[in-house]
Amino acid sequence: MSDPVISRRIIQRRNDGNLTVDDSLVVEEPIEIRIETTAIAVIMRTPGDDDDLVRGFALTEGIALQPDEISDVESLGEGRYRILFREGTTVDPEQFRRNLYATSSCGVCGKASIDAIRVSARSSPPGPIIPASVVASLPIALATAQPSFDLTGGIHAAGAFTAAGELIATREDIGRHNAVDKLVGSIAHDDWPITHPILFVSGRVSFEIVQKAAVAGFRIVAGVSAVSSLAVDLAEEFGLTVLGFVRGDDFNVYTGEDRIGLAP
Repeated sequence: MSDPVISRRIIQRRNDGNLTVDDSLVVEEPIEIRIETTAIAVIMRTPGDDDDLVRGFALTEGIALQPDEISDVESLGEGRYRILFREGTTVDPEQFRRNLYATSSCGVCGKASIDAIRVSARSSPPGPIIPASVVASLPIALATAQPSFDLTGGIHAAGAFTAAGELIATREDIGRHNAVDKLVGSIAHDDWPITHPILFVSGRVSFEIVQKAAVAGFRIVAGVSAVSSLAVDLAEEFGLTVLGFVRGDDFNVYTGEDRIGLAP
């Protein structure tokens, strides 16, 4: 398996002259996901935690409805993986085949129809109430668990947090949605639906991020950047709280304000 970060000799242009230095780059490589012998998706991702990525992808895309429906994730070599299902679980590969490969910035590229995007998700129950101070602490907590970002400045992260702001798990990937899938795949073994309420991402909160959060069981989705209109629509439908531009003590609440303690 490739390393997530590699070094390349580059030239840095500076006002006081040019420098030849070694720079760290985040690795971007394809992974092919199969059901039986049928390739259903090729995704550009950062290598590492590939089993978690495939397992999380299967769950958040509705290919598997429960983690125990997946008996194993088998490596076929050269970046190819096959989802193996337990006896008695039948999945039609053609239902989930993507028409195009998905780039690292694309979470729903290649879907055959808009209906295929709407995988099975559950409505979120009420609570818990998260103090504003906990929300403000999330970016720093996630940043301390981003080793590849520290080296490259070019990789996203997703973290699962308790209501008290404790970081439970985190994963990095060049794709925001891949980081979420890796995170979900890593937790789903022991906790499904995921009981930790907060999903925090290092970028924008778009439709596919909220969709994956709704399927996995998160109640609060927050990010350091902007929120899309379709993300808000989906969050309202499933009762999720969505926060954007979480930076320092400031953040925007787009849906589900009843879960956030906004008192000064």
